[in-house]
Amino acid sequence: MVSFESDYINGAHPEILKRLMETNTESQPGYGADRFTDSAKEKIRQACGLETAEVEFLTGGTQTNAVVISTLLADHEGVVAAKTGHISAHEAGAIEYTGHEVLELPQENGKLRAEDLRRYLENYYADDSYEHMTFPGMVYISHPTEYGTLYTKAELTALSGICGEYGMRLFLDGARLGYGLMSDGTDVTLRDIAELCDVFYIGGTKVGALCGEAVVFTKGNRPKHFLTSVKRRGALIAKGRLLGVQFDTLFTDGLYFRISRRAIEMAEKMKRIFRERGIRFFLDSPTNQQFVVLENDVMEELGRKTAFSFWEKYDETHTVVRFATSWSTTDEDLAALEDALSDLG
Repeated sequence: MVSFESDYINGAHPEILKRLMETNTESQPGYGADRFTDSAKEKIRQACGLETAEVEFLTGGTQTNAVVISTLLADHEGVVAAKTGHISAHEAGAIEYTGHEVLELPQENGKLRAEDLRRYLENYYADDSYEHMTFPGMVYISHPTEYGTLYTKAELTALSGICGEYGMRLFLDGARLGYGLMSDGTDVTLRDIAELCDVFYIGGTKVGALCGEAVVFTKGNRPKHFLTSVKRRGALIAKGRLLGVQFDTLFTDGLYFRISRRAIEMAEKMKRIFRERGIRFFLDSPTNQQFVVLENDVMEELGRKTAFSFWEKYDETHTVVRFATSWSTTDEDLAALEDALSDLG
């Protein structure tokens, strides 16, 4: 069965596996003190255009969100996020487990709007009893969003400006960042993100790596004794080289961007297949995640030949499902999808 279930269902890109094998027997210090990690950090700084950036590596997205948010926030602060944000909906209360509240706001196609953020903050501080409530200390967004949509540079600039005005940090979840950066529908660059955000991460797990996320602190704001805090939260990997080698490879000769661009090209071909068969899109996603609305009986029949993800119920007879492309998606995979759709009649 061909699968479009997610962008992390396969292993790692062959160039990463090759590099891991080539370096496998080289003895290196643990906990990220190895030469591969040092090299990866420097390459990421260069890609961000920010030599003062402080880069750290963790193994997964939920872990990264929980560690970054809990180490940057004071104990009386919470994090503002869209209702559909990953930390709000799909992380099993990981943020709340650290003792910090997720302060949910409305969303538009997965995005947090600057006007909603400003209204929330104005109302919050207009309340004479605000000191009895959770302080909003950070804004969390993801790019791409849970719906594969993207912030524009103007939208990011507006959110960044409000955060600066209210002394809040802007944190961008980049679990699928490569697909956002290489989309035809974006005007946002990695350097823009490094300039506008206080902290963000470059996702590896969903963009060709076995595992790993690269956290970038952009304003000299890496928490004091961050390594100790990571270890205290059970998130410090002894064989830090595993992450270093992978990101050093991803940021050599533009591999990270080539992987991402290929997934976008495959997604565009997939969109054409859906359009030609009259499949309705739930929304217009310019990235590797495509959301379509299927009749429930059609969804069940298609699911016997093609794997995809349930997203949400549309109505009593229709369901929104997600198809995702990745580095491993082939033209043969798309041909199999096309055949499966043709068999539906």
